[in-house]
Amino acid sequence: METKSTSAPKFSTKTSGRAEPALLELFTDSIKDIYWAEKHLVITLPKMKEAATSKELAAAIDEHLTQTQGHVARLEGVFTLLGVAPQAKKCDAMEGLAKEGEGIVESTEAGTATRDVGIILASQKVEHYEIATYGGLTQLATTLGLDEVADLLAQTLAEEKDADLILTEVAENSVNYKAAEEA
Repeated sequence: METKSTSAPKFSTKTSGRAEPALLELFTDSIKDIYWAEKHLVITLPKMKEAATSKELAAAIDEHLTQTQGHVARLEGVFTLLGVAPQAKKCDAMEGLAKEGEGIVESTEAGTATRDVGIILASQKVEHYEIATYGGLTQLATTLGLDEVADLLAQTLAEEKDADLILTEVAENSVNYKAAEEA
């Protein structure tokens, strides 16, 4: 006679090989959110590059713009793997971070290292939001058994971490010191 275990978890991420609908829906909704965020950055990053004075900062922003375009394409691949059409859902967090960056540009003097410091600070807030989002989504994809999706998200996570490090290097190697010397 077979006995049933009473210690089975109340929530299982898998049922007959399929993720629980509510968890998968939350995951898909979050993918739509970061998709909107990445597409918004494709519009916002050129404005930040144009406002930058430092050649190193402008180059870092330009490189990240190219990566961000790749992130959009990669997320479209995630949608394909999920079997749903790519759809963006407005990301209030990214909209707010972008507005904050625009405010920094507007409130600092053009051509100054101080403005560059502000751009770096605003950009790193964006990177940290993306790092948190992609880190959580990568883990959730793994939990849901979506290994190919997790691999794609992990690639983007690594690129976001690299972009953050590059911004730190630009700040530490020159921009912060130049700003400290401005009147």
